[in-house]
Amino acid sequence: MAKKKFYVVWNGVNPGIYENWTDCKLQVEGYEGAKYKSFESREAAVNAYEAGYFEYLKTAPPTSPKERLKSADISSIPPSGGGGASIVWNSISVDAACSGNPGDMEYRGVYTANKQELFRIGPYKKGTNNVGEFLALVHGLALLQQKKSDLPVYSDSMNAIKWVKNKKAKTLLERVPANEPIFDLIERAEKWLKTHTYKNKILKWNTAEWGEIPADFGRK
Repeated sequence: MAKKKFYVVWNGVNPGIYENWTDCKLQVEGYEGAKYKSFESREAAVNAYEAGYFEYLKTAPPTSPKERLKSADISSIPPSGGGGASIVWNSISVDAACSGNPGDMEYRGVYTANKQELFRIGPYKKGTNNVGEFLALVHGLALLQQKKSDLPVYSDSMNAIKWVKNKKAKTLLERVPANEPIFDLIERAEKWLKTHTYKNKILKWNTAEWGEIPADFGRK
């Protein structure tokens, strides 16, 4: 007989504690940014739920890849790496949002631990999410250098991370009068990367394992 599990839903249709996977699945399936996990006892589930998702992550013991596979029933997306690495809470996180492709694009940066917004730019017409992610990452690096801070920066975009490391935004976005301000920002960002150095680590946010990045706009 399978051991009974308890399921915590921090972010879903109806957050709470559920005693079977069927009920839990109804709360999270198709729900963008859902945050949930199974526990071996009700007490552990209650403690995790009351602590809140991000507080729970701070205290959760690291898990091995084998252990994560055992709990695969709580997520339809497998972990994208990280090997059980912990979140660096003393950091900033950046993200972008775009309504359409191209569409109205904006980006922002927050302090990872408490989601305090540090900057928010846009919206601009005829942009893309990739461009916004790139601009957000460069903006975050420039801000930290200005503040003489060595905090790392999280991004959930591999494209943005690659573009920053190559100091070039390889966008296919068509340049038109409506998005001229965006291309001006791109050129300024590329120039900054070519004329400045930074010690800040750029870290990939592990969405599959940790949920949406704290800077997420929550509009998906």
